[in-house]
Amino acid sequence: MSVPTRWAGVPLAVRRAERRADLIAAAFDIFGGEGTEADLSVRSVCRHCGFNTRYFYESFADIDELLGALYDATAADLGSVVESALIDAGPSVRARTRAGIRAVLGHASADPRRGRILFTAAVTNPVLAQRRATTQDMLRELAFAEADTRDADPLTGRVRAAIFTGAMAELARQYLAGDLGDDLERVIDEALATLLPAGIS
Repeated sequence: MSVPTRWAGVPLAVRRAERRADLIAAAFDIFGGEGTEADLSVRSVCRHCGFNTRYFYESFADIDELLGALYDATAADLGSVVESALIDAGPSVRARTRAGIRAVLGHASADPRRGRILFTAAVTNPVLAQRRATTQDMLRELAFAEADTRDADPLTGRVRAAIFTGAMAELARQYLAGDLGDDLERVIDEALATLLPAGIS
């Protein structure tokens, strides 16, 4: 007698979506963990999931495409956390900035795999570096929108947004590397004092 498979009776589209999510989760474990780029391969992610390799190719053309999807999923998760933090913070610019910094550093450091994918490996891996550049552009526009509510000169807002976005990426990288200690609240206080002009509440 045959044993029912995991996807018996499950619609094809749902099966494919579940397998795609499983492959991304496997890449999160392998690449986001202690492994190197060389450890991430079609065979390694399929072995991690218990899949035949044909299931990889129904979702991804190659490992680079999987890496892009991994970054997108990790960045979207962080984006949701930051968005919720900003909503809870209310209208105060200082409170919103503090909440945003805490959300980024706290979420990325709570699981080192997130930080490696978003801030560490993204600096050296060409696939992730391209994704990171796109995300930086989006964050810069969000930061500009925040600044534009209080700056009469748009250039002032764009300069501040550019500085803030670049500084946040480097702040996250150094905090995750342990170069800034482990006192998150003090790091946030120092970042606020540096990034926000005096008098902004």
